[in-house]
Amino acid sequence: MKFLSEAECEQVRDAIMAAERRTDAELVTVLASRSDSYGYIASLYAAALALLTPAVLALTPLWLSGWELLTLQWGLFLLFAVVLRWPPLLMRLVPRHVRHWRAANMARRQFLEQNLHHTAGETGVLIFVSAAEHYVEIIADRGVQGISNDEWQAIIDGFTQRVRKRQVVEGFVECISRCGELLAERVPVTQPRDELPNHLVVLR
Repeated sequence: MKFLSEAECEQVRDAIMAAERRTDAELVTVLASRSDSYGYIASLYAAALALLTPAVLALTPLWLSGWELLTLQWGLFLLFAVVLRWPPLLMRLVPRHVRHWRAANMARRQFLEQNLHHTAGETGVLIFVSAAEHYVEIIADRGVQGISNDEWQAIIDGFTQRVRKRQVVEGFVECISRCGELLAERVPVTQPRDELPNHLVVLR
């Protein structure tokens, strides 16, 4: 993932500040390059391909001794284990449900690590993106009432499309604006406060 410039991070910060002026909710944005290294996935595929070597050789006239076959299998395992760790290829090998499970776990960890569960009125809202998984999630604390799952999902779907097109900054600004509109209606501002940082948290 290309790291965002300072100007792009400022766009996100400005969008958060504009949204929070109209609501008591506290918005925090987190961008992770990916939610897991998935090294074990590359190793599993490499092991499976290496174990298939005898079956492939059986279809050819090539004959190897037991030691030669074992050496070849180890060599192929190491080769595949390295090659399959190339991020664009590796992410295609990771099952979708595994990618989303890992990203969802990280989103929940970030909700706690960013202290969104300690805001006054329990109105913390996390906007979480894991770029490699093309995963977007919005987590709102229990003080945020009156917004349906369908309304949140519509915002998430729009942001996810932006992430797939590598328009992460545009997606954040659009998402924050749409969240701000909903929050201004359902959790309107009652007193000025700014409990949590407004900058984009980037996890490399």
